Amino acid sequence: MAKVDVVKIGHRSGLKDFIRVTKTVYKDCKQYVPDLDGDIRDVFNPKRNPAFEFSHIQPFVAYKDGAPVGRIVGIVNNKANERWQTHNVRFSMIEFIDDKEVSTALIEAVSQWGKAQGMEKIQGPMGVTDFDKEGMLVEDFEMTGTMNTIYNPEYYPRHLEAMGFQKEVDWLQIRIQVPKEVPARYARVAQYAREQMGLKVIKLTSKSDNWREIGKKIFILMNEAYRPIFGFSELSERQMDHVIEKYLNLVDKHLVPIVVNDKDELVGVAITMGCMTKAVQKANGRLWPFGWWHLLRALKWKHEDSAEMLLIAVRPDYQGMGVNALFFDDLIPIYNEYGFKWAETGPQLEDNVRELSQWKPLDPTFVKRRRCYIRSV
Repeated sequence: MAKVDVVKIGHRSGLKDFIRVTKTVYKDCKQYVPDLDGDIRDVFNPKRNPAFEFSHIQPFVAYKDGAPVGRIVGIVNNKANERWQTHNVRFSMIEFIDDKEVSTALIEAVSQWGKAQGMEKIQGPMGVTDFDKEGMLVEDFEMTGTMNTIYNPEYYPRHLEAMGFQKEVDWLQIRIQVPKEVPARYARVAQYAREQMGLKVIKLTSKSDNWREIGKKIFILMNEAYRPIFGFSELSERQMDHVIEKYLNLVDKHLVPIVVNDKDELVGVAITMGCMTKAVQKANGRLWPFGWWHLLRALKWKHEDSAEMLLIAVRPDYQGMGVNALFFDDLIPIYNEYGFKWAETGPQLEDNVRELSQWKPLDPTFVKRRRCYIRSV
């Protein structure tokens, strides 16, 4: 029986094999949506990833018979461990063929790497921050993934549970059919928020003089709103600047309602976008030579028939005061204008009752349960 070798790789060497693993695992898988190769490379480059300021990040590749058959990333997020009073090493971007020797060797590599740094438990899949992909899919494997969430084969959870991992938390995603009209409950609450609370929706434009400044305020708001949420690690100033520079120009700002109060203070934001699944699949992880065209076409001209509601953040003192209703009141007509037939949220913690209950007027379906696992190293 061939031996499994797990090798540490750097940001300059070994990444080609790290990327190649998914080509093997997801060959002929119609549900899988690949990451862009360039984005993966940036994760491990200290010059391009500000998270290295407070985290240790180490990728590994597993080889069998000389071929790359698995990969994993170990992350020690010192900021998160301090915030949550834990000694956890996170694993991320885990992929492997259906071979228990491979999956076990990968987990053991990260466990030992974390243990050497004083870590006591291993948890994942988790990224550096809550804005990274997290949670292993445990249901609905027949449903197509998205560019912003993890998709994995059905055998992945079985491998982890056989190694003694247990559930730490679960996330759910909410899928809705886009209604032709704003539900009466949302319209009524939105009107109250405007007339009695002095709230209003504004939109950024590419020509706005202060869009970068508002972009920074959006991330400051997210840090404040998400601080109590499981595993959250606040974005640093450099991380905020990095995301603004890399992504804010690509966002269709018409799909990003921002709520301000009567003092023009930002109190809520919803970041949504047209689904990019088909375009990213066609690009197959590469911008060149033609991947950029598929992405640009989906962003600017030929929208797919669904929307991704990536996140909602509301300032804590304005939660439960009609801000979410303003988002729905604004977005539903726009979704219809764009031809979106349905929409899907990002992962929502299953015990966040307030967050999940706000979707009730839209007759939601809860899909794609995903899980964070944990065990001792």
